[in-house]
Amino acid sequence: MKEDTTKLVKKAIRGSKSAYGELIAAYQIYLYKTAFLYVKNEADALDAVQECVTRGMIAIEKLKEPRYFKTWITRILLNCIWQDKKKTPTVSLDEYMEKTTTDYLIEEKVDLYDAIDSLNDQYKTAVILFYFQELKIKEIAQIMDIPEGSVKADLYRAKKQLRKWLTEDTHNKKEVKRHAK
Repeated sequence: MKEDTTKLVKKAIRGSKSAYGELIAAYQIYLYKTAFLYVKNEADALDAVQECVTRGMIAIEKLKEPRYFKTWITRILLNCIWQDKKKTPTVSLDEYMEKTTTDYLIEEKVDLYDAIDSLNDQYKTAVILFYFQELKIKEIAQIMDIPEGSVKADLYRAKKQLRKWLTEDTHNKKEVKRHAK
């Protein structure tokens, strides 16, 4: 698949719209999942992917190294998300969840996503790309345009903040339940 992808990228760089379309088809699920992890709703994720695909098509001839297509297209996607995030106010994930949900697993997931949302953009990007998209440290470093050591440090610091945020949140919930009785 890698060799086929490289050939497609080279064709796309030379101006083949069909080759670019095949590349996007191969990466569409990856792009959508990445966008969804950031924006938390289908419409915004699809908008980000659409903007990314359009920008990528316009700029594909600027890609110097075909083997880094995934890194390059991911960086474009993240830029689309961050630019859109600056334009529109954020809405809490709680507004999308029913207030009467009692399923503990769903509540844990919401807490985790809220905790990830609370991280600064650099830590959030490292966490999403490493744990949710299962990219290697080297790939993340290329996408974020930082040294590999910085990615490791970001992941360490993010985990530390998440642990603190989640344990404080759990402690606060226990306190509320204790006082509510």
